[in-house]
Amino acid sequence: METKFNDTQKTGKKTLRLIWKIIPFLALMLIILLIVLPLGKKITEKKDALAENQSKGNAVEKALTNVVTMAIEPSLIMEKISLPGVAKPWISLQVVSEIRGKIVDKRAMEGRRVNKGDILAVIDESDYRNAYNAALAAYETTQTTEARLSTLLKNNFATRSQFDEAVARLKTSKAELENAKLNLSRCTILSPMEGIVNRIHVENGSFLSSGDPVAHILQIDKLKVEVGIPESDVDAVRKLKSFDMTIDALDGRTCTGEYHYLYKTSDSMARLYNLEIKVDNPNGEILPDMFVRVNVVKKQDPHGLAVPIYSLVTVGKATGVYVEKEGIVHFKPVETGFLDGWKTEVKQGLEPGENVVVIGHRIIEDKERVNVTKTIRDMEEITQ
Repeated sequence: METKFNDTQKTGKKTLRLIWKIIPFLALMLIILLIVLPLGKKITEKKDALAENQSKGNAVEKALTNVVTMAIEPSLIMEKISLPGVAKPWISLQVVSEIRGKIVDKRAMEGRRVNKGDILAVIDESDYRNAYNAALAAYETTQTTEARLSTLLKNNFATRSQFDEAVARLKTSKAELENAKLNLSRCTILSPMEGIVNRIHVENGSFLSSGDPVAHILQIDKLKVEVGIPESDVDAVRKLKSFDMTIDALDGRTCTGEYHYLYKTSDSMARLYNLEIKVDNPNGEILPDMFVRVNVVKKQDPHGLAVPIYSLVTVGKATGVYVEKEGIVHFKPVETGFLDGWKTEVKQGLEPGENVVVIGHRIIEDKERVNVTKTIRDMEEITQ
């Protein structure tokens, strides 16, 4: 009996130790169950709510996209380039001295207008007057000698060789007289043209050699605007008769010039062909060397269709625009041409009066219903 009691006691102790070992594990499992069960319940509830919302969303119509359209109408469009040019005087002439001598009378003043034949300056003519008088006296003497020998030859009192020699001396003295007269006239330096005296290079007392500059005269009542034309645009420029220009130095004043001359050779470095444009300048407001912006119109269409460049979209391999009609947009492929500022020519694909989506076109699709908030006729109306 005592042995059975001891065995029962040992078994009870083992069971008790086993229970104490299992209690922490059971406690941990209980804690996990207390956390997981509510969380699983919440997840299930969220899934059910999401499914319910999706179900309701499918039943609600999608909100319409707001867009702005532009009514496309025929108008003047043109392809033009703006090139820099420089104003040059119609004639720029450097007047030089043809003889040597001292200036004794300076007449011209810088900035003054002179006419053809006006006196610019006078060179001391004393030496040239003396040379002329000497040449005149020699000529008169040889003329008398030639006349006397002619009479003697007729009466056989002079030989033919003597007479021929006298004729030769007469011709020589006449030529010397003409040269002396010409040099004497060159003492008075005259203006060879009408224009503005830009510079005077002499003063009273200045000594000049032949070829020294006296005055610089400009004709600026009309000007030549020189502009370099790229090789690719030469053919288009040849067909033009007039050009619009802007002069920044005169507060953006605009003027029109006429085609004058296109150089036949290009600048070896820049590969540009210089074009000269004639510009009337009666008041002299445009000065030589002023910067001029020349607008060259290469192509134009007085009744062309054009759309904003950024309204073009690519769908697949086609480039086109979205056209709105009765609240629904349709993608229309177009064939584009030249650029006119922020616009591009549409050769094919659009008809006058169609409304092209210009704002919101990046977030819509073909055949989508949209909400047109505004229809404009010019891009400037967007900011109004």
